Parts: sequence; structure tokens; C-alpha cells
Amino acid sequence: MPQTPHPALEPKLHTAREIALAAAALAATAIATAFAAGELAGAFARALEAHDRAAVAGLVVVAGVTAFLVYGSAVYQLARLGWLRRVARHEPAPAAALDALHDGHAPPVAILVPSFKEDARVVLQTLLSAALQDYPNKRVVLLIDDPPEPHDPAELSSLLAARALPARIRERLREPAVRFGTALANFERRARAGELDAACEARELGRLYGRAADWCEREARAVARRTHADAFFVDLVLERLRSEHAARARRLEASAGAHDEAALRREYRRLAGLFAAEIVSFERKRFANLSHEPNKAMNLNAYLGLLGKRLSLRRVPGGHSLLEAGADEVPDLVVPRARYVAMLDADSLVAPEYLSRLVEVMERPGNERIAVAQTPYSAFPGAPGSLERVAGATTDVQRVIHQGFTAYGATYWVGANALVRRSALEDIAVEGEERGFAVTRYIQDRTVIEDTESTIDLAARGWELYNYPERLAFSATPPDFGSLVIQRRRWANGGLVIIPKLVAYLLRRRRPLSEATMRFHYLASITAVNVGLLLVLAFPLTRAELLWLPFTAVPYYGMYLRDLRLLGYRWGDVARVYALNLLLIPVNLSGVAKSLHQAWTGEKIPFARTPKVTGRTAAAAGYVLAEYVLVLQWMTGAAFDFAARRWSHGAFAATNAAFLLFAIGAFIGFRESREDLLAPLRRARPAPLPEPALTPLPVSIPAIPRLRLEHEPLRTPVSYTR
Repeated sequence: MPQTPHPALEPKLHTAREIALAAAALAATAIATAFAAGELAGAFARALEAHDRAAVAGLVVVAGVTAFLVYGSAVYQLARLGWLRRVARHEPAPAAALDALHDGHAPPVAILVPSFKEDARVVLQTLLSAALQDYPNKRVVLLIDDPPEPHDPAELSSLLAARALPARIRERLREPAVRFGTALANFERRARAGELDAACEARELGRLYGRAADWCEREARAVARRTHADAFFVDLVLERLRSEHAARARRLEASAGAHDEAALRREYRRLAGLFAAEIVSFERKRFANLSHEPNKAMNLNAYLGLLGKRLSLRRVPGGHSLLEAGADEVPDLVVPRARYVAMLDADSLVAPEYLSRLVEVMERPGNERIAVAQTPYSAFPGAPGSLERVAGATTDVQRVIHQGFTAYGATYWVGANALVRRSALEDIAVEGEERGFAVTRYIQDRTVIEDTESTIDLAARGWELYNYPERLAFSATPPDFGSLVIQRRRWANGGLVIIPKLVAYLLRRRRPLSEATMRFHYLASITAVNVGLLLVLAFPLTRAELLWLPFTAVPYYGMYLRDLRLLGYRWGDVARVYALNLLLIPVNLSGVAKSLHQAWTGEKIPFARTPKVTGRTAAAAGYVLAEYVLVLQWMTGAAFDFAARRWSHGAFAATNAAFLLFAIGAFIGFRESREDLLAPLRRARPAPLPEPALTPLPVSIPAIPRLRLEHEPLRTPVSYTR
């Protein structure tokens, strides 16, 4: 599969031609919609004249579904038009602006990586991509959310592996950190003594950058490339850094003597800062007074509430608490201040320039009201499995839509990665109580799409959100149907609950129609499209032959296919994406049902994390059964349609049944779906009585390490405030 040569950049586009094609597609949609509306109006008039109430009702439903599908098509095409225009106007910050961040004035950034029972290898790469950011004032915190005292040996092993990750990374970075830190100190000594020789310093810097490139090359060779994600980590992080360091080494050696003291100091600081990241872990569940709510938002909120505080450990009934230390008290923990907080999912990777580019945007004069800067994530390229590749294609197209939203002031926070201004989080913070302790919610956890609701909270307070128009962040895509079910059901859950808050914001602040159009569709589309498509496929709602209706969708699929090709996918993937969307109808409707249940009862829906396990994640039997029921229903309906000479509806139902059957075989597997269907029956069988056996020896479980506030080398508490 072809890929763009530089994964962090948008694909090379002939933007003028693409914008013209986008405008033509919008015009074609408008023309087809006008003809379809005329067709529907004629059929509606004939049904009224014949007093055929059933036909009138069916035409009303068809018109409603068609209207929303055309609305969605227009939103997509307008969003991609906004994306194209933003790409055409985008000028990355010059290298001098990014280099200036190494002059000693870079604002502090806390990089928070929430983790729950993750594969240690995956988290290690995420932490390394965060630690190796080309940004000087960073601190990486792994927020471990596993149960702190598990009884299961496997869970304990996973927990201990997670706790060991910061120390493993610090050990890998120690040698270059010491070397380049010492080089910076020696430079400062020579500068104070007036012993600087610009040519010699430039040659020394070239040699040091060469050593940095060698370190990256050694690290790249040491990575076991077991998966496409491993290979991509090497290319995006280690190889990118190696290439950049080698290029800087050549430039410095070629321009020896052409640098003043400030420029030389900046280069020494850049090298020292690259490997000097502080990396620790923290576990909120070890402290009684911090939130234990089982979701990612509260894991983040618990640590956000500690930023900039001096804390003491106090024993309380049932455990320990972290409380603010008195002015004359020696604290047990000092958590650094941070002007910005970068939040990064534990299965995500960011390019080395991610932080520097986003901070530079946030720090520009006039951008003081930008609360969130992000690059909506792309899928890891090169996925070996069909499901992972096609699901990744939908993710990449969704990124295009999010980039387009920014053109209309309708950006949504996408939680896999984001750089967030600390003062904005404080502005939307809500005080609450949990288990008798006061807790602060900076990110709302009322729904399982916490980033989406927090977007509305921020916008309601006058904050802006911004999507940086380059590809700087990448996240894993579920490799099998079982894990995809959990992810997409969560995505479909919560939009309906947030709509009232969105409507109140739009009316109160009198927002433009373009923003309202984009934001509302984002929250309502999953419900409307899946319910509407199910209704149209399930019932022959009208006997009228509406020939123009299919043509309203042609421009949409044409532009979707165009985007897939621009993003490096195959021609046939648009059909596979359609098949996958049919496969996800029961999953999406399940998420919608949970939203309706929450809206009716007010009960919070539990946060279901997407599993990352080796091997296949079994899908719930109900979802697999629903797929076969839909195939049977659509095939039976097509047969009845053909018998009744409803040719167009019959062909539509039969075609979709064929697509769905293909999706079951390609994305679940017929043998695997049979296993998932029979799994409940196997579990229901009574277990055989155990045969007499010798009393087993007790299993030895390693002792839990003694309580530590942060898992890092013990030392006298100091303030990390920069």
C-alpha cells in the first residue's frame, strides 16, 4: 500500500485542483438533491391525492432519512473543502521560531500518559516518543490505573512491569543525558571565562550531534520489529531523530565560525534538553482522597489537581492520603507547575516535533484564548490485517473531517492526544465529592466521550480549540472485531446526552450557522444515519420508484474514494469501508441505546476500555448474532420485494446483504463468528467435578513494593518548578 514519504506531513496535494473538484462535487450534490426533492414531492402529491396514508407516512420517513444523509454528505464535503483550504494556506513555523524555545524561556509542559492494564511494550514506545520530544522543559508522567494490590499473579506481573517502565527509560537515556549535560556545563564554563572559539565550538557541536545520531541508530537496531507498530515507531521517532541530528551535524561542521555565542548556547541546550526529560509514574488508587472512578478522565483529573502543589503523606482510616503541606512543613512530594498539559493515550506515538510545534502555536500573540491544540491522530500505516487497515482508513478520513472543522470554528477535542492550556482547564473545573472526599473535575466524566463534552464546556467559556494541519500523532487501531466493538460502541455512546448542552451553548452565545451545522452533525450523525439506514433497509417504505435518490450519494462516495487514494489507500477500500459500516450498525445502535438509557435514568455508563491483548478478542455473541439476523432479514426482504416487483428496493436490500455477508467473512471470519456464537453455550455447561489430586503447593506472589508517592529514585524532596 503506498504511503506518503513523510508520515508527519499532509499528503502532497495539488490544492487548486482538489478545491475545484470539491466545489464541483458540492454542486453535483445540490443538483441531485433538487431532482430527488422534486421526485419525492411528486410522489407525496400522488399519495395525498389517493388518500394513501401508508404511502404518505413512508414517504415522510424516506424524505427525513434522505435529508439527514444529504446533510451528512454536505458536512463531509464542506469539511474536506475547509481542510484543503487550510492545507493550502498552512505555513509551518520557521526553524528559528522552534529553535528559540531552547533559549531558556520554554513554558513547562507535563506529558500525562494514562494507562490501564496495557502491554508494557506498547507503553514503552509511547513513553519514549514523549521523552524524546525536541522540547526542553518537559516532564513525562505515566498514570498507572491498575488495581494497586492485585491478587492475580498475571495482573501483578503486568503492574510491576508498568511501574518499572520509567526506570527502564531513564536508564536508556542516562548516558546521552550525562554526556550532553556535561557538554553544556563545559560550554557555560568556557563562556564565563571568555575562552570561546566559535569555529571550535561549532565543530564540537557537530561531533556531539553525530554522537546523538549514533545513539538513535543503536536504539533503532535494538528494537525488535515484531509488528508494523514497532517498525513505525522506529521510523517516526528514532529514524526521524537520527536523520535530523546527522543533518545538523553536517550543517554545523560546514558553517564553523558562523555562529555567535547565543546560537551556540541554543544548540548545546537543545542537545542537553532532548535526553533530559524527567520520567515518573503515579498511581492515584493508592491514595484514599483521590478519585477512584474507573475511567480515563478521572485518572487524568486526579493528577491535574496535584500540579503545582507541595504535598504530605498522611495515614487515614483505610489507607493514606495526599494533603497539601503547611508552609513550614517539609513536603513528601512536590509536583511541578505546568503551563500546558499534553495528554497522550498509552497506545499513541507522536513525532519528535509535536510539542515544539503546538507550544509555538499556543504562545503566538493573539492565541491566548486557544485552550486545546492537537493533531487529530492517524492510524499506524502498514497494518497487516484487513479489519485493522480498513478501520484505520475510516480513522484517517475522520482526521480530514476534524481538520476541516477548524475552518468553521467547530473543532472538537479528540482525546488520544492534545496539548491543553492549564488555565483553561481551571476555568471549566467543577468541584464534587466522591466517597466523602472533595474531588475536582477538570475534564467531565459524565459520558464516556469526555473530550467531546469538555469541548462544549470550553467553548461555552469563550475558549477556542485548534487542529494543527500536519500529521504529528498516530494511534493504534483495534486489530479484531471484538476489540473494535468495544471502541466503536464507546464512540457511539454519549452524543445524544451532550446535545442539550450544545444547543444551550449555540443559542446563548449566538454562534454562526456553519459552526452549529458541524457541531450538531458530529453528535447526532451516528444515531440518525444508523437508525435511518436500518429503517430504509428493513421496510419498503414507499412503492414509488425514486430514481434520483441514489445519485445524491454519488458525490459523497466519489470524494471519499478520492480522500482514500490521497491518504495512500486502495481503490477498492471504499467498498470495504461501506461493508465495515454495515457491520458496525448493531454496535453503533448499542451505543445509542446506552445514551438513551443514560438520558432517561441519569445513570453514568461505565467506561469500557479498548483491550490491547495478544491474540483475538472474542466478540459478544449478541453482536455476532445480530449480524447474521440482518443478513437474513435483508435477503428475505429482497426476495419479497422482487416478488412484489419493487425492483429498486429489492436490489438495494440484496446488495447490502451481500456487502454485510462479505464483511462478516472478511472482518470477523466465519469460523471465528461460530466460536463467538457458541461461547455462551460452552460457559453454560456445568463444569466437571475435579478429580482427586495432591494438594498443590501455595502460589508465591511477589510482595507489593512499599508505598512510594512517585516511582522514581528515592531522594530528598525538592521542587521541580522551573
